[in-house]
Amino acid sequence: MRSPNRDTVSERGCDRSAGLSRRRLLGASAGAAAAGLAGCVGVDLPTTLGGRFDGTEDVSLFQNGLRRLGYYPDETVPESVSVNWSFPINAADHTAAKSSPVPTPDGETIVFAGDTGKVCAYAPSGDLQWATQTDATEKGFHGSAAIVGDVAFIGGYDGDLYALDTESGDMVWRTRSEDGDLDGPLAIGSSPAYHDGSLYLISEYAPPSSGALWEIDPETGEPTWSDDRIWGQAHPSPTIDLETGRILAGSNDGVVYCWEYPSLEFAWSFQADADGEEQAGGAFRKGAQIKGTVAAHDGYGYVGSWDGTFYCLDLEDGSEEWSFETGEVIMSNPAVDTDADVVYMGSDDGYVYALDPASGEELWSTDVGGRVIGALTVTAETVLVGSYDSHLYALDKETGDRRWRVRNRGRVTSAAVPVDGRIYYAERAVFSNYYDDDTETILEEPGHGYCLVGDE
Repeated sequence: MRSPNRDTVSERGCDRSAGLSRRRLLGASAGAAAAGLAGCVGVDLPTTLGGRFDGTEDVSLFQNGLRRLGYYPDETVPESVSVNWSFPINAADHTAAKSSPVPTPDGETIVFAGDTGKVCAYAPSGDLQWATQTDATEKGFHGSAAIVGDVAFIGGYDGDLYALDTESGDMVWRTRSEDGDLDGPLAIGSSPAYHDGSLYLISEYAPPSSGALWEIDPETGEPTWSDDRIWGQAHPSPTIDLETGRILAGSNDGVVYCWEYPSLEFAWSFQADADGEEQAGGAFRKGAQIKGTVAAHDGYGYVGSWDGTFYCLDLEDGSEEWSFETGEVIMSNPAVDTDADVVYMGSDDGYVYALDPASGEELWSTDVGGRVIGALTVTAETVLVGSYDSHLYALDKETGDRRWRVRNRGRVTSAAVPVDGRIYYAERAVFSNYYDDDTETILEEPGHGYCLVGDE
């Protein structure tokens, strides 16, 4: 299916200067087969959800909301923890941060997505509720689900968006990229946002590497608006700040793009500073890639870049308010404590930093033993962060002192998600350097999803 026509666009009064006809996304498929453990093999998939989405639903999103703050003010972290249960979920060696678990709005189900294309739902007790194998098998899922009511929406590295029933795992619908068509989506690495009856996501296209921001009808999976001005393999998730009326997206070209919301007229762009080879007509600056998602707070956006700099941007016009340099790549998503007014961020230098959001002044820094590429989480008293040293760390949010750390099998690159005293997260697969001649494979151990509980 082609993108929506310009007559539909003009009725909305949206900016179409980027050229909608250039992209194809995603026609919703009612007959797509999903080989799943949840009994969705060969089922008849409805093309509509029956008018269930009107903007009033309970919603659960990556980084706990539209502003992607990673802040859980009502959650507390136990003084000491241990693994309550775990299960294998990741197997690929793709180095992108792994998908983060997302709870259903009632907290009774935790949805995990793996880099093999499987989506699983677990009860807090560790009982498997369902598991659905999708066609996103090569690199699977790295973005996290947006759960709206009883439907989970998640994009895969096969370029398709999937809608799954959270009670059964049955596939409600999926979109279909154009097979063999370079104008079709190559991958969806972002986590969708949902607001007022619409989904928003970012997709990535084949060379000359580029991306697009899409508005999607959650009833059908049909696109209702898009802007393909993004260059450079866009991976971060869209951020929506209702206070300033902005929707934001970063990309590998080192640019943060901003649209007015809800009009979706393009507002501004910000280019991170970096020296490096330029590609795609000068638009792709290799040293400035933005992999993390913008966190929006109090009229400002916070995001790191591969140029080793963490930026504070004025959301009104995209101007740089301040910057903080670590000297190493920054690709993790920051977290913002909106009550204490502190920004927390991690870097490839192996440190977690607490910064004053007004000035960028460093309040404290703590060595966590390895690169930080996943999203940070902040609770009532604790910062949770995964490290390349294979530990999940809990840091005192006021001092940075280590409260505890938990050893895992692989590198922890998902966000740690606290729900009712439990902590859920996922790790990368563990690959050894030993080649087994008999099986002609490199020995590996799958990455696991975890649930931690407080020690009694």
